[in-house]
Amino acid sequence: MDYVAPATLDDAYRALAAEDARCLAGGQSLVAMMNLGLVAPARLVSLRKITALRGITTQSDGSLRLGAMTTHAEIAALTPAAAGPSLLAQAARVVAYPAVREWGTIGGSVAHADPAADYPVALVAVDAVIETGSAAGPRRIAARDFFRGLFETALAPGEIVTAIHIPAGPSGARANYQKLSVVAGDFAILSIAAIVAGTANVAIGGCATTPLRLTGIALSDEALLAAGRSIAASCDPPSDHRTSPEYRKRVLPELLRRAVRATQS
Repeated sequence: MDYVAPATLDDAYRALAAEDARCLAGGQSLVAMMNLGLVAPARLVSLRKITALRGITTQSDGSLRLGAMTTHAEIAALTPAAAGPSLLAQAARVVAYPAVREWGTIGGSVAHADPAADYPVALVAVDAVIETGSAAGPRRIAARDFFRGLFETALAPGEIVTAIHIPAGPSGARANYQKLSVVAGDFAILSIAAIVAGTANVAIGGCATTPLRLTGIALSDEALLAAGRSIAASCDPPSDHRTSPEYRKRVLPELLRRAVRATQS
């Protein structure tokens, strides 16, 4: 296996032109997959030395630009007032364990696109935009269009995630992220990302290969539970070693209600 560590994005794009080349960001998913023999790239292109992929920028309106190599721990340490960035920080705080949060990056997690991960559902809820780059030039892709299926994204061959843009959210909005897992630090059985400003906008993880989205839900318990039951009736959750599709459907309405209610406490 070939290993290269370019210092610029242009050098990285050239390195990724090799057959069966893979990016190495934090390595928390890719290295584990390599150890299990699930993947065996011919070339690893480390992104660690590329300073253009680092940094957190807060805009005047409260929105954030996160370089792709921003770690989960750096995002978890943020205390933003705006609802969108606040939701992402809440999600980052429950990603895996402290050691993983210190090394894992948002760009790597987004590109991996595990439907049980915390970021996809949060990014869809806040209407985030994924910034990508390649030798062909930059692109911006709405998060709801970026995640296409099980470990499948809108990334083209040779293209990498360079940054994530997090809108501030509506004025006066509040956010909450709820995650149900077997044990703390595990991937989600079910997750709810909620933004509330007059009505509730939510994204739901764990019920499909991409996050599901509901907007404009009234804030009464009855309306929230009804919305949850409607999604549960129409979705097709996975069956895995954590739980059954039936359990995911059964707990969805109450978890949705709790996520929205938590924004009002």
